[in-house]
Amino acid sequence: MASLLSSSFTLPSSKDHLSSLSQKHYFLHSFLPKKTTPNNPKSFLKVKCAAVGNGLFTQTSPEVRRIVPENNQGLPKVKIVYVVLEAQYQSALTSAVKSLNDNKRYASFEVVGYLVEELRDEKTYQTFCKDLEDANIFIGSLIFVEELALKVKSAVEKERDRLDAVLVFPSMPEVMRLNKLGSFSMSQLGQSKSPFFQLFKKKKSSAGFADSMLKLVRTLPKVLKYLPSDKAQDARLYILSLQFWLGGSPDNLQNFLKMISGSYVPALKGTKIEYSDPVLYLDSGIWHPLAPCMYDDVKEYLNWYGTRKDLNEKVKGRDAPVVGLILQRSHIVTGDDGHYAAVIMELEARGAKVIPIFAGGLDFSGPVEKFLIDRVSKKPFVNSVVSLTGFALVGGPARQDHPRAVEALMKLDVPYIVALPLVFQTTEEWLNSTLGLHPIQVALQVALPELDGGMEPIVFAGRDPKTGKAHALHKRVEQLCTRAIRWAELKRKSKAEKRLAITVFSFPPDKGNVGTAAYLNVFSSIFSVLKDLQKDGYNVEGLPETSEALIEDVIHDKEAQFSSPNLNVAYKMGVREYQRLTPFATALEENWGKPPGNLNSDGENLLVYGKQYGNVFIGVQPTFGYEGDPMRLLFSKSASPHHGFAAYYSFVEKIFKADTVLHFGTHGSLEFMPGKQVGMSDVCYPDSLIGNIPNVYYYAANNPSEATIAKRRSYANTISYLTPPAENAGLYKGLKQLSELISSYQSLKDTGRGPQIVSSIISTARQCNLDKDVELPDEGQEIPAKERDHVVGKVYSKIMEIESRLLPCGLHVIGEPPSAMEAVATLVNIAALDRPEDNISSLPGILAETVGRDIEDVYRGSDKGILKDVELLRQITEASRGATSAFVERTTNKKGQVVDVADRLTSILGFGINEPWIDYLSSTKFYRADRDKLRTLFEFLGECLKLVVADNELGSLKQALEGKYVEPGPGGDPIRNPKVLPTGKNIHALDPQAIPTTAAMQSAKVVVDRLVGRQKNENGGKYPETVALVLWGTDNIKTYGESLAQVLWMIGVRPVADTFGRVNRVETVSLEELGRPRIDVVVNCSGVFRDLFINQMNLLDRAVKMVAELDEPAEMNYVRKHALEQAEALGIGVREAATRVFSNASGSYSSNVNLAVENSSWNDEKQLQDMYLSRKSFAFDCDAPGAGMTEKRKVFEMALSTADATFQNLDSSEISLTDVSHYFDSDPTNLVQNLRKDGKKPSAYIADTTTANAQVRTLAETVRLDARTNLLNPKWYEGMMSSGYEGVREIEKRLTNTVGWSATSGQVDNWVYEEANTTFIQDEEMLNRLMSTNPNSFRKLVQTFLEANGRGYWETSQENIERLRQLYSEVEDKIEGIDQ
Repeated sequence: MASLLSSSFTLPSSKDHLSSLSQKHYFLHSFLPKKTTPNNPKSFLKVKCAAVGNGLFTQTSPEVRRIVPENNQGLPKVKIVYVVLEAQYQSALTSAVKSLNDNKRYASFEVVGYLVEELRDEKTYQTFCKDLEDANIFIGSLIFVEELALKVKSAVEKERDRLDAVLVFPSMPEVMRLNKLGSFSMSQLGQSKSPFFQLFKKKKSSAGFADSMLKLVRTLPKVLKYLPSDKAQDARLYILSLQFWLGGSPDNLQNFLKMISGSYVPALKGTKIEYSDPVLYLDSGIWHPLAPCMYDDVKEYLNWYGTRKDLNEKVKGRDAPVVGLILQRSHIVTGDDGHYAAVIMELEARGAKVIPIFAGGLDFSGPVEKFLIDRVSKKPFVNSVVSLTGFALVGGPARQDHPRAVEALMKLDVPYIVALPLVFQTTEEWLNSTLGLHPIQVALQVALPELDGGMEPIVFAGRDPKTGKAHALHKRVEQLCTRAIRWAELKRKSKAEKRLAITVFSFPPDKGNVGTAAYLNVFSSIFSVLKDLQKDGYNVEGLPETSEALIEDVIHDKEAQFSSPNLNVAYKMGVREYQRLTPFATALEENWGKPPGNLNSDGENLLVYGKQYGNVFIGVQPTFGYEGDPMRLLFSKSASPHHGFAAYYSFVEKIFKADTVLHFGTHGSLEFMPGKQVGMSDVCYPDSLIGNIPNVYYYAANNPSEATIAKRRSYANTISYLTPPAENAGLYKGLKQLSELISSYQSLKDTGRGPQIVSSIISTARQCNLDKDVELPDEGQEIPAKERDHVVGKVYSKIMEIESRLLPCGLHVIGEPPSAMEAVATLVNIAALDRPEDNISSLPGILAETVGRDIEDVYRGSDKGILKDVELLRQITEASRGATSAFVERTTNKKGQVVDVADRLTSILGFGINEPWIDYLSSTKFYRADRDKLRTLFEFLGECLKLVVADNELGSLKQALEGKYVEPGPGGDPIRNPKVLPTGKNIHALDPQAIPTTAAMQSAKVVVDRLVGRQKNENGGKYPETVALVLWGTDNIKTYGESLAQVLWMIGVRPVADTFGRVNRVETVSLEELGRPRIDVVVNCSGVFRDLFINQMNLLDRAVKMVAELDEPAEMNYVRKHALEQAEALGIGVREAATRVFSNASGSYSSNVNLAVENSSWNDEKQLQDMYLSRKSFAFDCDAPGAGMTEKRKVFEMALSTADATFQNLDSSEISLTDVSHYFDSDPTNLVQNLRKDGKKPSAYIADTTTANAQVRTLAETVRLDARTNLLNPKWYEGMMSSGYEGVREIEKRLTNTVGWSATSGQVDNWVYEEANTTFIQDEEMLNRLMSTNPNSFRKLVQTFLEANGRGYWETSQENIERLRQLYSEVEDKIEGIDQ
């Protein structure tokens, strides 16, 4: 590791700055890391301590920025204290002050500077306050992190009246208000009478106020006319100061200090201090380290470029790729530009032409259009663009304007890469950190650029702790430049010569699982993509005629002709070749021994599985490799990739020579390999594996969190695909019979037949196993007439819940959008939500109003089983479906496709009388519904319908393959957020500092109150003392932080947003307002949540510790009660005992319980619980955030042992408890029972916010609901069977996940397994279909039934078990090829 540490470099101090730079050979070497000798133990130890130190992210000290004049010769002293975001001003200011002191005129200057991040450290903050006590001048710039801004404010405020001058350049309003120069002040900032008020108006189009300030610099003289002379003078000096500061060179800063000292420091009042006006640089332009000047015209720049003698003719030629760079002007004017020069030189050395543009403000969209696009032809001058600023294209760290950025980038239409210089850490600190980049930098410089469509967050420059200067990290610069050129090449190569490697996944590793991806029919999709590419001119020679034939090719006949156990081998790689092609091969030996090992190998060679067609290779990505090894699954940190995995990517890059790799579907294991969370170094596995290949990745639109991990860790350009259209689960078999009995009861209840029908309802409900969900009277018991309605109402309510549950039917095929009628259920659900921000009322709400009811009351009544409310809700639901279907029918043609919706809508909306929804409702009891509200709603639904059926998934893929820009868009649930549509966008998450929103907090309160209420009712009136819950990345993106808000509300705190709507603080809610005790929590964050929302983990940890320290009675504050007990038991402080925010170690994901269950590689439940404890016991500590995740197993176990309830959220209809293995993987129900002293099983709850009527159910109720609507529902399994090979696997997966729930919680009823056996095994026809469609998955299904019985989760007749054993050996024989 030591040899990776990049030490600083210094440029030669020759006057002839440019000529020394032009000796290129010198240049490249100066950026190579100088080797530090590992055998000097001192230097190495020093690095290690630095990473721990005060536990913060940076240990740099402001002392390196302190200058104390040696001998002031009786001159007055001027002391300046400054606070800045980045260190680029350090060297220019230092040099300015040294020159002033060398002159020994006027005054002697003392200066000390702080990076805003250093103020987190209490000692440093105290020194800062002390420095202010005798300072004359305070300067602040770009202070945008709220908690630190407030620290600066409180320190400077105390001294503001005494200070001679306070100058704050663009920062948060709280800090800007500190400005004072004589009579000029900004204390009214944010009130309308302030001339600066315009800067802070939350204008949608505002590009951040640095730009508004620059405009102000130009327009202020007009304003000054109207101000009295003193004020005008002071305001003018403020503007001049801003010009000096933005001009940043040592000369400008020297004149700035002379001007301010001479004008405002009392000791210098009579002295005449001469200063020159600011040297103004271009606001924006083109800069090259070897050019004689900055250029304002791209043609002039290119003319100069053509005359360069130091360049190879190839680079000047027409065929050279052209890369545009976007730079920050402040780095250029302050002379801190070595890292920029290194990137330019590296690109040129690799044969690319470079156009480096810069801007002074924070809006780069104008310069991009001005310098990188030809004004006449409107074509770009460049083939790819790399921003080296790290900021969003418009608005920098302040307020962003993403639509404007996207508009500029769409015009440019080339791949857009945003690389990062380290801002808050030094190079050593970053190299030693397991987290990688500092969380604030991730929020500002990774998450925000992603909203513009930025990709590949590669750290290309470090920071020297002493000089504060940036320096290039040579290996990272190589990686960045090579990748930028590879993306540029895509724009220039012809389609016929482009080589594409399509990569499919196989989870768990098994023949029947090749081509796994969430909601996607992988082989049919690949087939449709390849057909299209072939038509487009790509070489796909030998592509089979059908998708079935394609499966057979890749896996040797779908089922390996029932005889060959292996997939098709595309390449055999010898060990020596593997070692030559894979520079990091030796690093893998620690985990996997010498190559070739026994995975993906025949004992001599490493095997690459797949099949090549012309220039397209379809390959199978190897899996993690440790799924089947229970011992490895217990390791708390994940193992490195195995040799076979590394060989696969070496083959794709260096032997097949792919121009692009296309990862097909959600999701593989490349992006989950060990390494830093964000901002990887060259020893992080995802970075080493993907190498230099541009990566395009099809990702499910509803999974923005894992898509974001793929973007950040495998540099993927993610393209979203639709999840299959949802349908209502409907009713079948006994449930259908029940529904018929209930309607006959309603028409005949007052006749003599009432009691008789009720007893039929009760016995049918028992046969359908509804007796667990509804309290049913004993059969034959007399039921009074009043009670009858209630019993029927409860059963009816349960049946309606099952009938209306949404489920995705079948699997999606890329390039086949749903037909309009398939979109009806989605639209009905979109219509069921109120959208107050758009002034849209929900359809059920409008209909309920018509009959004088509030929809919320109807929902509550129906939940309680009040018969007339259940019936009314059914009528409302039916009318919603009918009105929406009528509307959709009118906008489609005979083939069921949506024709130009806009035209159809205009004709519909033009004639009130003929509106199809009015026509439909006129024959129902809702005929008087409010027409205006309905029209507003259906106009919105019309827009949504257009988006649902739009087809851009193939189009976007082709754009990516041609080196064009793929438009970004949010991922999430299309029902909550229709902006997710149309798919085919480059998925992004959200600004991590924007959650939880106020609306999320409102929803969270409802859920928490219901959860606590339910637990209290079922527990003899006792509140739960502790709730153990899970935070998922995707859920918090979709719901804007609802589950995060639930945790805050349980402990009784609320988030506080700053001026920009970012949440970095919390405040306590009083016990009076809360109306109950504060409930303790144990928060298990998924690995993905940890990567995306580390700021929020920090917030949660601060909140819990704050609550633990409140002086409140133990019976009203369970957090404090438990923290005090645990502190005493463990002999630690209360803050440490109050650790409640846990996850995996950095770079590891999941508890591995899912892998063990899927691969049947576990002995007993204790082993699963050990996996959970060893992998999930890593804590985040807000007092030492820089230390990353540290193991605190004891505290974790003690906290879990107090849990009275476990809790998870379901937030969207397309993912339910048994659809994926993540949910049971994170379920600690049985584990808590083992840890509790009383051995009592905690209650387990699931909140379901998938519909407008949010529910809190027990885990057992949810598992039953899931089984009835999915696994046992003919509509669902027939939908799956229609996808063939992949569908069988989906059925098997649901059963395996059900066993997972039995293993972690014991909450699965026996009848679920019994009914599944009846459905899939006892039905001969079904059994044969499963066996012939995908024998391997069928074998796994049979094995799972036997396992459920063997582990004691399913009791059944001996003959059922015998039949399963016999089937198992039959299908084994068939697969092994004995029974040909």
